[in-house]
Amino acid sequence: MPELPTGTLPPTTGAEPEPPAGVSARSRSHLGRLLISAGEHKLAAAGLVTAIGLTLFSFIGPLMYHANETATNLVLANLPPSAAHPLGTTPEGRDELGQLMVGGQSTLVVGFAVAILGTAFGMIWGALAGYVGGFIDAALMRIVDALLAIPFLFFIVLLASITEPNLIIIILAITAASWQSTARLVRGEVLSLRTRSYVEVSQHLGAPHRYVIVRHLVPNVVGTVVVTATLSMADAILSYAAVAFLGLSVPPPATSWGDLLTTGINNLFDGYWWQLWPPAIAIVLIVLAVNLLGDGIHDMTEHRHEVRSG
Repeated sequence: MPELPTGTLPPTTGAEPEPPAGVSARSRSHLGRLLISAGEHKLAAAGLVTAIGLTLFSFIGPLMYHANETATNLVLANLPPSAAHPLGTTPEGRDELGQLMVGGQSTLVVGFAVAILGTAFGMIWGALAGYVGGFIDAALMRIVDALLAIPFLFFIVLLASITEPNLIIIILAITAASWQSTARLVRGEVLSLRTRSYVEVSQHLGAPHRYVIVRHLVPNVVGTVVVTATLSMADAILSYAAVAFLGLSVPPPATSWGDLLTTGINNLFDGYWWQLWPPAIAIVLIVLAVNLLGDGIHDMTEHRHEVRSG
C-alpha cells in the first residue's frame, strides 16, 4: 500500500457523515437518547393531562354545574339521560353527573392520600432496614412479611365490622395494606446502593449518616419512589372501589365512584345502564392515566441513569 503524504488523511467511504462542528460523538449520542425518550413519553403526557382533567372535573366541576346532591327526590328516580340531567339520575333521584363529580372528590382524595402516606412510610421503613442492616433489618422485614400474609379482604371486612366507615378510616385502612411493597422495594435499592464505592468512601472518611443518606441514597432512590407512588395511587383507587362492595365507604349522602359503580351493577338488569357506565369509565380512565404517568416517569428515570453512565 503506497504511503500517503504527511498530513493527508485516508479517503472516506461516505458511509459515516462528518459530525457537525463543535458536537462530539458522546453529545450526539446523548441527544439521540433524549429525542427517543421524548418520543416515548407521549403516552405519559396524555396520562398526565387525563389525570389533571379528571381532577378539575371533580373539584372545579361542582362550582360550574349546580345540582342538589344531598336531598332525595323519588319523583326523579332512575330517569334516563336528558337535557335536564345529561347522565340521568340515581335511584335516590339525584343527578348522576353531579354525583360523578362529588364521587370523584373522595376517590381522588383517597388515591392521593394513600400514595403519599403509604409511599412515605414504606420508604422510611425500607431505607432504615436496608441502611442499618443486621438484626434491625431482619426484624423489620419479618414484620413486613407477617403483614403481607394477612389477606386484604379479611382485613377490610374486619375493619368494617368494628368501625364506622369514614374517609379517614378508609385512607388508613388502604394505607396499612399497601406500604409493604414500597418498603421491600426501597430496602432492595438501599442494599444495592450502600455497597457502592462512593458510599463506602464517604463512610470511611467519617461522613455522618445523615450526609450519606441525603447526598447519596435519597437522590438515587427518589425516582423509584415516585414511580411507586403513582402505581400506589392507581392501586388505592381500585381498592377503594372494591371495598365499596363490602360496605366500607363514605356514609351517604357522600359518595364515591366505587359506590356509584356498585349501584350501577345492582340496577344493571333493570335497564339503568347510565348508572353503571359513567363511574366505570371514570375509574378506568384515572387508573390508566396514572399507570401511563408512572411508566413515563420510570422511563425518564432509566434514561437519566443511562446518560450518567454513558
